[in-house]
Amino acid sequence: MSFSKLGLSQPLLDAINKVGYQKPTTIQAKAIPIVLKGSNLIAAAQTGTGKTASFVLPILERLSTGNTERKKRARAIILTPTRELALQVNQSIEAYAQFTSIKSMAMFGGVDYAPQKQALIDGVDIVIATPGRLIDLYGQRAIHFDEVETLVLDEADKMLDMGFIEAINKIIARVPEDAQSLLFSATLSNPVRDLAKSALDNPEEISITKHSASKSNIKQWIITVDKDMKSSLLSHLLQQNQWKQALIFIETKHGAAKLVSQLEKRGIAAEAFHSGRNQKVRQQLIESFKAGEIQFLVATGVAARGIDIENLPAVINYDLPYPADEYVHRIGRTGRADAAGEAVSLVSKDNFKNLCMIESRLGHLLERVEIEGFVPRKPVPISILNYVPKHRREEER
Repeated sequence: MSFSKLGLSQPLLDAINKVGYQKPTTIQAKAIPIVLKGSNLIAAAQTGTGKTASFVLPILERLSTGNTERKKRARAIILTPTRELALQVNQSIEAYAQFTSIKSMAMFGGVDYAPQKQALIDGVDIVIATPGRLIDLYGQRAIHFDEVETLVLDEADKMLDMGFIEAINKIIARVPEDAQSLLFSATLSNPVRDLAKSALDNPEEISITKHSASKSNIKQWIITVDKDMKSSLLSHLLQQNQWKQALIFIETKHGAAKLVSQLEKRGIAAEAFHSGRNQKVRQQLIESFKAGEIQFLVATGVAARGIDIENLPAVINYDLPYPADEYVHRIGRTGRADAAGEAVSLVSKDNFKNLCMIESRLGHLLERVEIEGFVPRKPVPISILNYVPKHRREEER
């Protein structure tokens, strides 16, 4: 199927062609017709599946006639969990809307209010915002919701994990009742389902999670190692492998800074990317990483939302994430657009439960490797493939 079969107008097709898209991904082919006809939608889709274009393109089509009629208004609002993702989505909109008159802006905290307020006064059609900053500006009467035609909750699961439920509910309560509502999430957990019930009336539903969790173009494997040897093992891997670039995930910002320092002492240049660094620095790091000027980026999971690098060859989980779906999200940073990718996880005995949950989520065991000189003193047991976390066992009773 081609994009021309999905009901998109020529200006959007020209933009799609210019950015190099050949054919729609699965989520795009399924979601675009639903959004175009004005239906509400719940979609389970991982990063790397093309989900941004699946809602942005039809929104642009629906907004292609007319503009915002008054200052401090927007016709579409897209909520995202992080400033990085807000900027990324805005960049996508600018690329797809380049042959239209539609204007957009990214809105997030940690920066001066004045430029964002002025952009709203100048007039925009689409606002991409983190929930907290959007409610702040609404409270200052810098933006009004009475002309909103479409509300998108992007990465809803992560927004709930980050504690945005109160702000999200305030926004939902203030947009027009007849506004189209779209919810995209890596998982459709009970909290996400509860949010969907309050935000969406009679929605259609799409799920491609299982497909994306087992992408055959991503080689996934784990290296068992003692916790105190992880840093040395990582240095060994970075020096021995021919990775043009690698995104290294770690759980804490303190850990990220410490790891970068340890790598530096071994002659390996890397940068730390976490919420403790200011917005300007973080944005510069992303741009430098995209440009290939940074080879290794050590990032916390939350901060890395919105890092979207074409042809990233490798993702390394220095720490295994929790919950299991976060693993799927992380490895989706490589192997994008069906390119080959590699996902390596360093696993010690204290990671055993997380490993069980991840492999149960994937539906298969991950290939295990031991590296000479780093064989663990405390062996990691073989995983329990049908492992169920304690809280889930209690829920099922």
